[in-house]
Amino acid sequence: MPESRNSYMPSGRPSDPDTGSGLLRNWSPVLNPLGIIIVFFGLLMLVPLGVSWYQQDGATLSYDEALASTLATGILMWLMTRRFRRDLKPRDAFLLVALTWMVLPIFGALPLYFHIQDLSFTDAYFEATSGLTATGATALSGLDHLPLSLNFWRTFMHWIGGMGVIVLVVAILPLLGIGGRQIFKAETPTPMKDASLTPRIAETAKGLWMVYLLFTIACATALHLVGMDVWDSLMHAFSIMGLGGFSSKDASIGHYNSLDVEMVVMGFALLSGINYGTHFMALYQRSVKPYRHDRELPFYFGVLIASILLISLYLTPHAAYPDFIQTVRYVAFHSISLATSLGFATSDYTFWPMFAQIWILFLGSFIACSGSTGGGIKLMRAIILYKQVYRELARAIHPNAVLPVRLGDQQIPDHILHAVLGFSFIYMVTIVTLTLVLSASGVELVTAFSAVVACLNNTGPGLSGVGPASNYSVLSDFATWVCTFAMLLGRLEIFTLLVVMTPAFWRK
Repeated sequence: MPESRNSYMPSGRPSDPDTGSGLLRNWSPVLNPLGIIIVFFGLLMLVPLGVSWYQQDGATLSYDEALASTLATGILMWLMTRRFRRDLKPRDAFLLVALTWMVLPIFGALPLYFHIQDLSFTDAYFEATSGLTATGATALSGLDHLPLSLNFWRTFMHWIGGMGVIVLVVAILPLLGIGGRQIFKAETPTPMKDASLTPRIAETAKGLWMVYLLFTIACATALHLVGMDVWDSLMHAFSIMGLGGFSSKDASIGHYNSLDVEMVVMGFALLSGINYGTHFMALYQRSVKPYRHDRELPFYFGVLIASILLISLYLTPHAAYPDFIQTVRYVAFHSISLATSLGFATSDYTFWPMFAQIWILFLGSFIACSGSTGGGIKLMRAIILYKQVYRELARAIHPNAVLPVRLGDQQIPDHILHAVLGFSFIYMVTIVTLTLVLSASGVELVTAFSAVVACLNNTGPGLSGVGPASNYSVLSDFATWVCTFAMLLGRLEIFTLLVVMTPAFWRK
C-alpha cells in the first residue's frame, strides 16, 4: 500500500507542503506588527522630507529613496504575514521589541547614508541607533554645514525614541486588531511594570504622549524666546525632551554662550528626567500632589544639588574657571546634562580633575527617574538597592529582626528586590565585559570605559577620546559596533535583549 502524503512525521504533526508558509505562520505574530511599525516609521520620514523640500537643502532625493525603501519593506512584510496573524504572546512581545530597536536604525540611517559622501554604513547605523535610543553619541562632524533637514531628522529620531516607538504605536495597533499590553510591558522602563495610569493601555500611551508633546512645544517656545532661531529651538527641544543630545552645532549648546539658553535647557532636562506618569497625573488632577507623593523626587533633586555643590567646591582650588559663580554655572549644566542622560555640553569638561569627570559620568548611571526618557539603571532601582543594603546591615546587628524593605508606605515584594539585584549585577557585568572587549581591540582604557558607560546609560559623550571636544568617529568599525550594541542594551534595559539571545528563548 503506497505511503500517504499525510503520513506521521517525527514532529508529531502532518507535514506542511509549503515550508515557506510554515515559517511565515511561525514568525507572523512578530513580523506582521513589525511591518506596520516600519511603515509607520517610514511615514514619519515625510516630516524631514517636507523640511528638505521647504528649505531646498539638497537632501530631498535622499529622503525619497529612503522613504521608498522603508515603505516597500514594511508593506511587503505586512502583506506576506497578514493571513497568519494571531495574538501576541509574552515571548513574541520580547522579540518584537528587540527587533524593532535593531531594525528601525537601518531605515533611520538611510537618509544619512544616501546623502553624506564617504559615510560608512557602520557610522550611519551607529548615528541612527544613537538617535532612536536617545543616546546622542555622534560619529559626524561639520554639523553646522549639514543640510538642515538631516539635522532635523537626527533630532527628530531622538524625539521619536525618547518615549519609545513602541509606546507610540501601541496606541494605534489596537485599531488594527493587535493588542498592545504585552509590548508596553516589555518596553516600559520601570521595576513596577504592571501599574497602569489608565485602565486601557492605548489611553495610557496617548496620555503620556500628550504630556510629551506639550512639554516639547513649551521647550521649543522657551528656547526661541531666549535667542534661538525657530529651527534650532525646535531641534534642540526634540533632543532635550528625548534626553538625547544631538545638536545642530558642533559646539553643542556652547555655540550660543548664553546663560539664558543654558537655564532653559537645564529646566526642561530636569522635567524630562522625572517620571512622565507623575507629570500625567499632575496634569490630569490639576494638582501638585503627585509630585509630593513621588518617592524618587527627594533623592533626584537632593543628589543633584549635593553633587553640584561638592564638585564646584572641589574645582574651585584648581582654578578651572575664573570665579566660583562661573564654576557653579558650568558644573550645574554638565552635572544635570550628564546625570539626566541629555549629553549636551557648553565646554570641554575633560580638563577637569579626573575625580570630577568620573563623578558626573557616574551620575548618569542612576539619576533619571523610572518612567522618564533618561537612561541608566533608573533612580527607583538605586533607591531599592540602597534600602536593601541598609536592611542587610541592620540584619547583621539584629539577626532575628523582621525588616521589610519599604518605599513610603508600600512594602516592596521580594520578587522585585530579586529582579533589581539581578539587573544591577548584569549591568555591572556588562560594563566590565564591554570595556574589556573595547580595550582588547586597542582602545585606550579611559576612552573604552567611558564610551561603554556613556552608551549603556544612553548619555552620549564620554571622557578622553570620546569626550565633548571629540566624537565617536575616532573608534574603529569593530569598536563602533560594540558601542552600538551597548546603546541597544541600555535602551532595552539589558534584559529585554539578553532574553532574546538565550537558547531557552528559542526552545518550544
